[in-house]
Amino acid sequence: MNNKTLSIVSYITLIGWLIAYFGGKENADSLLKYHLKQSLGLLIVAVLFNIVLGVLISIVPALSLLSLIGFVFIALLIIGIINAANEVKKPLPLIGKMFEDKFSFIN
Repeated sequence: MNNKTLSIVSYITLIGWLIAYFGGKENADSLLKYHLKQSLGLLIVAVLFNIVLGVLISIVPALSLLSLIGFVFIALLIIGIINAANEVKKPLPLIGKMFEDKFSFIN
């Protein structure tokens, strides 16, 4: 697979991220590295949000309406896939800037 395809695949679940990481490890360009960082950051934030939300909902069931915020992560995922398909290194809204210089193991 080429780096553009791997950049797109990196946004599709943890398994897709692992495929993109190990599949492009040998000849990764800056586009793939950028989207690997963005997609891993999105995955980490989404998982942490869901864990915290699960604990809060178990304590206060009335907060279950907050689970609708999960659609924001789906929108961010779609934006990331579109950016990768267009070969644009543009940070994800809200959280993308935090992960541009993180995850040094990807370089």
